[in-house]
Amino acid sequence: MTTVKFKKFNIEAYQPGKSTIKSFNKIIKLSANESALGVSAKAKKAISNKKLSLFRYPDGKSKKLRSQISKKFSCDKEKIICGAGSDEVIQMLCQLFLRPKDEVILPQFSFLMYRIYAKIVGAKVVFAKEKNFKVSVSEIIKKVSNKTKIVFLANPNNPTGTYLNSFELIDLRKRLRKNILLVVDDAYAEYMQNKDYKSGLDLFKNKQNVFILRTFSKIYGLSSLRIGWGYGSKKIIDALNVIKPPFNVNEVAQKAAIESLKDKKFISRSVKHNHIYATKLKNFLSNYDISSNKVSANFLLLNFNKCKLRANSFYEKLKKKGIILRSTEEGYKIKNMLRLTIGSKEENMKFIKATQNIFRK
Repeated sequence: MTTVKFKKFNIEAYQPGKSTIKSFNKIIKLSANESALGVSAKAKKAISNKKLSLFRYPDGKSKKLRSQISKKFSCDKEKIICGAGSDEVIQMLCQLFLRPKDEVILPQFSFLMYRIYAKIVGAKVVFAKEKNFKVSVSEIIKKVSNKTKIVFLANPNNPTGTYLNSFELIDLRKRLRKNILLVVDDAYAEYMQNKDYKSGLDLFKNKQNVFILRTFSKIYGLSSLRIGWGYGSKKIIDALNVIKPPFNVNEVAQKAAIESLKDKKFISRSVKHNHIYATKLKNFLSNYDISSNKVSANFLLLNFNKCKLRANSFYEKLKKKGIILRSTEEGYKIKNMLRLTIGSKEENMKFIKATQNIFRK
């Protein structure tokens, strides 16, 4: 039987953090940067509402959600677009701006979907070196050419947990050509307690050549509902709406996101929990010569270069205890390191106990 020919992409598919271990029915999953406290009670109530008309198509423009986002973040609802996760917004940006042979600059270690979507549309991905696993403004500027169309970066960065302070981020925008779009991914902005940090939305709300990404998958705990949003100039948003799938964000996700934004107590508890346990875990691991980034987002990048155990060995020993971390060799190509997501109190304490037992042997 003849198969119709299709395109072949020289792309390494995204590998999510593992979520199962053979012989374990229940595991402690610290391999994906999900909410440690689950979902807001208000969002749960919205999801369980029996009056949801699931046989109807959702609001294709997410009007109520965009109004709530506008109210929450003091921004223009006409400059907001919602997507099935911020991933979809990244995909649409690449479709809108990039042609074959255009160039996209990414930090050396960055969220994998930037490179994947850029390559799918035929753009060339150019990597800028990082300094001590931190995005380098000067290295990005070095990579700029007359073919550069977009610079993507997450701040704080995934998987390294490092971030550019507000001065550095503003400096990057000033040093880039005006016709290069700077895309700042604010996925972890809500967790940030660092005084020298400001979100991309706070810094560039009125910039025509900066586009901001946000997600409900992290602190809001709506990962499985796939919902995120983007903020940019009205011209960019209007153009994205032309190529946006007609009903890309489902009704349940929209209602859950609206209620999540209203639940200030849940967000406050999540921020406090994250800061306490990220600090506790960072200090605890330093006792075993496992270093990590300054506390920022809801994860730590663990460096085993000075530890008596190799990262892979520690990873496998934890798996035998039903605990999964994220290997950074897959996709990111970072050797002898692991990414640890901050879990619930129970998960964090079980991780601490398991680690103590591993190093006692």
